[in-house]
Amino acid sequence: MVRSQRLRSLVRSTPLLLMLGVGGVVTALGISSPGLSLPSASGGSIHDSPKEVIDQVWQIVYRDYLDSTGSYDERTWRQLRSNLLRKSYGGSAESYEAIRGMLASLDDPYTRFLDPKEFKEMQIDTSGELMGVGIQLSLDNDTKELIVVSPIEGTPASRAGVQPKDVIVSIDGASTKGMTTEDAVKLIRGPEGTDVVLGLRRQGQVLDVPLKRARIEIHAVKAMLNTAPNGRKVGYIRLKQFNANATREMRAAIKDLESQAAEGYVLDLRSNPGGLLEASVDIARQWLNEGTIVSTRTREGIRDVRRATGSAITDKPLVVLIDQGSASASEILSGALQDNSRAQLVGQKTFGKGLVQAVRGLADGSGLTVTIAKYLTPKGTDIHKNGIQPDIEAAMSKQEVKNFSVEDLGTQKDSQYRTAEGTLMNKLKKIQAGTTYKPGQANLSYALQ
Repeated sequence: MVRSQRLRSLVRSTPLLLMLGVGGVVTALGISSPGLSLPSASGGSIHDSPKEVIDQVWQIVYRDYLDSTGSYDERTWRQLRSNLLRKSYGGSAESYEAIRGMLASLDDPYTRFLDPKEFKEMQIDTSGELMGVGIQLSLDNDTKELIVVSPIEGTPASRAGVQPKDVIVSIDGASTKGMTTEDAVKLIRGPEGTDVVLGLRRQGQVLDVPLKRARIEIHAVKAMLNTAPNGRKVGYIRLKQFNANATREMRAAIKDLESQAAEGYVLDLRSNPGGLLEASVDIARQWLNEGTIVSTRTREGIRDVRRATGSAITDKPLVVLIDQGSASASEILSGALQDNSRAQLVGQKTFGKGLVQAVRGLADGSGLTVTIAKYLTPKGTDIHKNGIQPDIEAAMSKQEVKNFSVEDLGTQKDSQYRTAEGTLMNKLKKIQAGTTYKPGQANLSYALQ
């Protein structure tokens, strides 16, 4: 996987990768030791004991954590370390419970501890394959409810009609009240072919949705050449998530559609929950020749700016589809294309997840995802507070959603796609009419548009 030199310098650590997902889209890294040298708490050496992992987690947060909730106080955090290291722990289970309690005080659902099994499972999520029903989860910071960010296309959840913003109220009849995303994942995942029933609250009604677990291969990109009603050729590309394969698959899709003489493109980021930061930057560079893509800021104000590198594959007109399930890395990409006037955005306001997590391996094989930065669009929009607003609003009606299937995406049965395609046709019409303003000329065709 690509490792970012500049982002490594941001957190002053040994190699790590950053993830921009909303509950389950992450990546793995090598173990890295905290760089602080702090006085030992009373109670003797903590090496080779359950306290070692507690102290590792504490130091990572102390050094790198970006407080987005106002719940972090440095003085209280230092006292917490002293209190925890004075205690005796009978084994890993007790120390893990202490770590989770320590992190809960931050009130940040994205800063999470994972035991060795959970950490190993997390590494699957960007490898292109996983076992389960195919949903991306988030814990609502205010209600503490488990929220579906989006179902993954072509999975049991998608085929059963699970929708973004559904609230998971039960799993196999057990209430999810008080559950973390890790708790829920343990119950939802299981052997291929076995069943699980999700209780979903949607618009005030609770639905029981039976699902059969399956081995899910995640191809990040789906592409096809469409013919618009006026006969023009439209390259349709659906990007499902920013996993390890996304950059390569996107490049291949664009080149293939270019070879088929696509006249313009619709890039579909609907229900894309995010993924790897590097993938979002690399894909932005495939569409942008110049301009800022995103800036990342730590709690110390360190600003890392990622820019286009003159390596765009095509400069043909582009329209991007977004909705409330487009999150994180999707918001980086759509924000970059919008702010640089490379594309118009069609659809609905995005999810609004603008925090960056580092994934850190710990001494005993467990792991930690810790919020270390926030990211801003080229024009300075704080995505975590605002999301990305479309240039043209377009939403599906309740009746359309009821009769809609995943196979309808990117076709004339898809009203949001029709709006995007119509927007693209207008852009192509202006280009064909020569409507670019030229100083010193009459510009009659420009004025008539």
